[in-house]
Amino acid sequence: MCMMTSQEYIESLRKLKTRVYMFGEQIENWVDHPMIRPSINCVAMTYALAQNPEYEDLMTATSSLTGRKINRFTHLHQSTDDLIKKVKMQRLLGQKTASCFQRCVGMDSFNAVFSTTYEVDEAHGTHYHENFKKFLTMVQDNDLTVDGAMTDPKGDRSKAPHAQEDPDMYVHVVERRADGIVVCGAKCHQTGSINSHWHIFMPTISMGPDDKDWAVSFACPTDAEGMYMIYGRQSCDTRKMEENADIDLGNKAFGGQEALVVLDHVFIPNEYIFLNGEYEFAGMMVERFAGYHRQSYGGCKVGVGDVVIGATALAAEYNGVEKASAVKDKLIEMTHLNETLYCCGIACSSQGFQTKAGNYQIDLLLANVCKQNVTRFPYEIVRLAEDVAGGLMVTMPSEADFKSGTVVGRNGETIGEICNKFFKGRPGVSTEDRQRVMRFLENICLGAAAVGYRTESMHGAGSPQAQRIMISRQCNMEGKKQLARNIAGIHNDNKN
Repeated sequence: MCMMTSQEYIESLRKLKTRVYMFGEQIENWVDHPMIRPSINCVAMTYALAQNPEYEDLMTATSSLTGRKINRFTHLHQSTDDLIKKVKMQRLLGQKTASCFQRCVGMDSFNAVFSTTYEVDEAHGTHYHENFKKFLTMVQDNDLTVDGAMTDPKGDRSKAPHAQEDPDMYVHVVERRADGIVVCGAKCHQTGSINSHWHIFMPTISMGPDDKDWAVSFACPTDAEGMYMIYGRQSCDTRKMEENADIDLGNKAFGGQEALVVLDHVFIPNEYIFLNGEYEFAGMMVERFAGYHRQSYGGCKVGVGDVVIGATALAAEYNGVEKASAVKDKLIEMTHLNETLYCCGIACSSQGFQTKAGNYQIDLLLANVCKQNVTRFPYEIVRLAEDVAGGLMVTMPSEADFKSGTVVGRNGETIGEICNKFFKGRPGVSTEDRQRVMRFLENICLGAAAVGYRTESMHGAGSPQAQRIMISRQCNMEGKKQLARNIAGIHNDNKN
């Protein structure tokens, strides 16, 4: 088997013994839990589209390890064309789900760990690269979803990992054995962790000689002994648990997922270790993963943006203001911002280059410029969406009110009849359709879906300052100054 169907993916999750906790209790049937299932549906879409001949070119690839047809989410990029197709695939999935489809972190970790382990082996004579190739072959052959786990809790951020009062603030090795290592710690904000078959753990910062025990990367199954997840809350999340919930959910079928992943003395066999004390390569792994993941945002957030723009245009039509010049201008601005993000994603992909290991890496400077724009533009897109939609987006009565048969009017009108009367828009548009588009925009702009669009645009793949630091490193300021000297006729650098 090389590629699963969406249903096979969902059934494969049922076979895992993943420990999931929510609201202080363990969730036994987490696959069918109403708060979790929409995020599983998002991942399932990555499998469904790969089975569709219409999307075969974007959703599938030929494995560089086996020569077999595989899902692109398990692929090692072999060219700039692969990098570009990755971004296009992510935009497509954003358009289909209007949410986070969660497999990007795994794909980005594959490519970062693949090239980094090659260079670690080259420097230290280790066997991490072979370990990783065998692991990824297994992932490709079984079409597994893998979570890329990078973000540690960090504790006192002014201190290095070894200097923390609690050493568990960064994932670390607590025991080295002949057959493997034992690790403790946690990873925060982990996208799609519960919905994954395996995890790849990576360092989260550059490290020094005293941080050797924290310079560790490895893979382990999601249901490994000693590993468990605590599900993260989202705005309006318990609406999914209301009886007969539908319109009030906004995006009923799809949603994102974040969790705290805890490692409580988890044993990792040698064959799944990809870094173990080689601290000088921790920063390389971090930068490469971050670069790939910042490229990703030029695809996924653009696809969701397409849906936000479409919903905003519908809201304008339902309100009867679609011909107003101010509304048209706002929709143009939303499109301009969205396509600018896409341009950045395509640009950093087209300027990619081959690593020593043979896979392709994006242009790091342009990838960080892409993500820096993502920390800003979706916020403006959402602001404009809220502007056009109007206050009804956040003040509308509940779905239950619109369906209520309770009599309140002098002439026997029910609450439902009153709501349907006063919240109707233009002629020819049902009140329910207006409800649906308003609730959808609420969900995207402020509710659970905002985690995967607005807020994640700020902090996912690193906060804005993380990109600015990388832009500073990559921008070649000395080269730019020399260009100015050459043209201005300055023949010395005038340095003190």
